[in-house]
Amino acid sequence: MDPSLLPDNPYLLLTPGPLSTTKGVKAAMLRDWCTWDDDYNGLVQDIRRRLVALSGEQTAGYTAVLMQGSGTFSVESVIGTVVPADGKLAVLTNGAYGNRIAQIARVLQIDGEVIDFGEVAQVQAEPLERLLQSDPAITHVVVVHCETTTGMLNPIAEVGKVAKAYGKTFIVDAMSSFGGVEIDMAALQIDFLISSTNKCIQGVPGFGFILAKEDELQKCKGRARSLSLDLYDQWATMEQYNGKWRYTSPTHVVRAFYQALLELEEEGGVEKRSQRYRENQRTLARGMEQIGFQPLLPREYQSPIITSFYYPDSRAFTFGEFYNRLKREGFVIYPGKISAAETFRVGNIGDIHPADMIRLVQAIERNIFW
Repeated sequence: MDPSLLPDNPYLLLTPGPLSTTKGVKAAMLRDWCTWDDDYNGLVQDIRRRLVALSGEQTAGYTAVLMQGSGTFSVESVIGTVVPADGKLAVLTNGAYGNRIAQIARVLQIDGEVIDFGEVAQVQAEPLERLLQSDPAITHVVVVHCETTTGMLNPIAEVGKVAKAYGKTFIVDAMSSFGGVEIDMAALQIDFLISSTNKCIQGVPGFGFILAKEDELQKCKGRARSLSLDLYDQWATMEQYNGKWRYTSPTHVVRAFYQALLELEEEGGVEKRSQRYRENQRTLARGMEQIGFQPLLPREYQSPIITSFYYPDSRAFTFGEFYNRLKREGFVIYPGKISAAETFRVGNIGDIHPADMIRLVQAIERNIFW
């Protein structure tokens, strides 16, 4: 089917994923695939190669693993497979997604320590260094790169430098940043990086992926605390059987993700996409401030992925009514997720452009009711 013949969406998804996708990505899902077919498995292998190529300048020794489910499934596959029974995990958190990693560790009965920086402060390396000095039993360090609870971008370079100085395995949840913010795994000394199809690469939900140092992944055989989320076994099967997944794969999602990778390349790669997202965010923030909305984060902490705004100081304002008015105008936004303040969030990623942000601000100005 010609992608141009597909109907337009009734609204733009201004969320951190799922997000608005191109007609080309949608059209890619109109064909059925067999999971045993060589053509399909060759597609999987090409996706894996392309993901590794996006991981930085020096890609030798890195590999990619695809894992069914939402992004959290991939996070749990890493935490549950990579940390050995006698290991100990340090979790740096400043929002809901760092807290979720800590929860995963507790459910899996993995020993650990949590350094909580609150919801509106960046993660810092100094408390981690103090913890590693006082607790040599810690073997692994994990941090969220872009904490979409607020839109905070955390300084993973500084955290990784400390983690590796003390010989720890360094894990980065780059769920909402990979593909939209330039990341060089080798330069940042990242051992395991986790992301998902329905974020900055602009695919649809259905699987996540892990980029890993192959020698670190090799150490994980037999460690997994789950059958279906065994990261090592998933990787070994894909390696041995040329892209075959252990269990039924989301074939249509895989094909759509391949198309999304091609479109990322056509746009000019991560550098050009990052420029578009940053311009989206700047356009949104300027416009919102001009009509009286205050951003939650200072500019130096703000990611290009999602922006949080305080509710207006008005008894008449309710998020539900605000949401519904904007939806009727063709925009879907996100509720807030912090406990310290009443906020809402606007995603800056997906098939979204600065002109869309201008239209959104105009729609918000028409629908202000305070």
